[in-house]
Amino acid sequence: MAFIRSVIHLLWMGITVVPYALTIMLGTLLGVRGKPLYRIARAWLSLCISGARVILGIRTNVVGMENLPQGENAGAVLLVKHQSTYETFLMPAIMPHPLAYVFKKELLRVPFFGWAIGRLDMIHIDRDQRTQAFHKVVQQGKDLLAQGIWIIMFPEGTRIERGQKGNYKTGGTRLAIDTGAPVVPIAVTSAKVWPRKAFIKRPGVVDVSIGKPIPSAGRKPDELMREVEAWIEAEMRRLDPDAYPAVVIPPARTTDAANGK
Repeated sequence: MAFIRSVIHLLWMGITVVPYALTIMLGTLLGVRGKPLYRIARAWLSLCISGARVILGIRTNVVGMENLPQGENAGAVLLVKHQSTYETFLMPAIMPHPLAYVFKKELLRVPFFGWAIGRLDMIHIDRDQRTQAFHKVVQQGKDLLAQGIWIIMFPEGTRIERGQKGNYKTGGTRLAIDTGAPVVPIAVTSAKVWPRKAFIKRPGVVDVSIGKPIPSAGRKPDELMREVEAWIEAEMRRLDPDAYPAVVIPPARTTDAANGK
């Protein structure tokens, strides 16, 4: 049954992406730019999340929305735990501000999906040109944040197996420091139901926990990222304890003095 549901959901996404992508591309030909196109993309992503709930039985439990920066012009760099494709669809569907993803340029070649996101206010980079890529992220990030668009990044860089921790890279905190925006750590347990690179998805609940904004002013990128990493990984253990080995605390060693020797 899980296999059949997964096939149906894949077909659902494949069929529904076409009209939305064509609408976005047509909109650009007519001179439409910015937030109207984003709303079209967000509608499709919300449709995929609704489809996952109805077809796959995947529900979402979100806590910490009150921690998000308030105000139309409030900026933020969202740093999100990355376990599956699910959170890339979910975040725009639940966030109160438009989001701009930082993603590798190869995605632009994906039929319909890639063609559409290439026309949105996103930041696509060439990973082979790291210095130039980061300068592009900072420049475009400043422009987008000034428009009330939040930047979203996955600090581990790729999808990580359930219960595992990747290498947290400092690109997100460097961007936050350079732009003056706070960072918002977010933990997501999507791999419980939608494992990394797995075709078959299973019913269940994806927990999303949004942490309090961490100011970036006066911070160093690596030190700030260590704080983000510590919060996210501790929260992942709290949300999904079955995925992590129990921490065994060794018994305290008794000293000769304590034994009266």
